[in-house]
Amino acid sequence: MSEAVVNSYRDLRVWKEAMELAAECYRTTRSFPREEMFGLVSQVRRASSSIPANIAEGYGRESSGSYVQFLKNAQGSLKELETHLLLAAKVDLLANDAAAPLLAQTEAVGKMLHGLIRSIQHSTATP
Repeated sequence: MSEAVVNSYRDLRVWKEAMELAAECYRTTRSFPREEMFGLVSQVRRASSSIPANIAEGYGRESSGSYVQFLKNAQGSLKELETHLLLAAKVDLLANDAAAPLLAQTEAVGKMLHGLIRSIQHSTATP
């Protein structure tokens, strides 16, 4: 299987998937009550948009160490997003059948981030 050429962070599958996750979070939170606009709506949107933003920012850095740090920041935002989604489901702002696909997406993005971090660390490890 041939690898796709990566000329930009926009070519990264993990960035594309993180963007889809963020977009779905924005769509989903439209149905939350107005009183949550500055609560969970804001938190879900901020955490979800931070994931692809950190991937992009890290890609633009000069060193692999800095890139990995931004990818780890993306992982942290991903865990924060998962927590907000779980809380939204727990307090009945998000139905379980709506939460499940979002949580599955967070798991998939998390696995891709983990793999990318390992790949970068492996490629820069000294023999």
